[in-house]
Amino acid sequence: MKLVVTGSSGLIGSALVRAAEKKNIEIVKLVRRKPKDKTESQWDPTKGLVDLDVLEKATAIVHLAGAGVGDHRWTKKYKNEILSSRVKSTETLANAIVNLRTPPSVFVSGSAVGFYGDTGDTAVDENAGLGEGFLSDVVFNWEYAAQRVRSNKIRVVHPRTGLVMSKRGGLLRKVLPLFYFGLGGKLGNGKQYWSYISLEDEVRAIFHLIDDVRLSGGVNLTNPIPVTNAEFTKALSSVLKRPAFFKVPAIALRIALGEFSIEALGSSRVLPSKLLASGFSFKQPDILKTLNSARKY
Repeated sequence: MKLVVTGSSGLIGSALVRAAEKKNIEIVKLVRRKPKDKTESQWDPTKGLVDLDVLEKATAIVHLAGAGVGDHRWTKKYKNEILSSRVKSTETLANAIVNLRTPPSVFVSGSAVGFYGDTGDTAVDENAGLGEGFLSDVVFNWEYAAQRVRSNKIRVVHPRTGLVMSKRGGLLRKVLPLFYFGLGGKLGNGKQYWSYISLEDEVRAIFHLIDDVRLSGGVNLTNPIPVTNAEFTKALSSVLKRPAFFKVPAIALRIALGEFSIEALGSSRVLPSKLLASGFSFKQPDILKTLNSARKY
């Protein structure tokens, strides 16, 4: 088995590579810098450049590259980077894949639960339509960029990922220090739903998407039991054995985060119906087990 991965330095990509290496899977990492060894190949998605020979005979191409959504304030320039980094890189791979002599059997092209927008208290799955807002627009265009591959009858799967829980990065890495020092607390009123998944289950699910030929299109990679921000706060406080009495007012978040605060205060109650129907079993099926796993993985 040969696996080509973009975004291999990110939270999910690096974990996927580690897991693949343990399975003795041949790995090729597409990187923008000069390659360090034979497992890496340089590409330039902004110019549409990628080595076709590297992609030949790959079992699967897993595309996870893209500018971090919560890494910077959402200025007009950075919002454009969030969008263009996803669309251009996906188009580069899509254009390359359809020109391969021996294309991969599946193209796993990253996505996010932002597709659904703010769902409030309503639980949604893959049958729900496109939501509203900046991230919904980003995800729609991100997924659409793979259209050329779909048109060539190559299986395309979009893992619509929720909040990935791991001490290594993402949301949890940012809030853990606050909770350790007893400064954790709810964001806003705490009633907004968070759709999450452990890093271990995220990686397991991606391999499942590669292996299960029945899965295509958008597939939600989220825990089957979404929790409110207040429930998350209580669970993390319990796992760390630290108090969490503080509350971050909505107005403070808006001042600190700018437009990104809309996402922090928004509600995402997303269910993994297609994943469950395909027989996938979560190792961490609830928030307490997810957070305990996240402290190690």
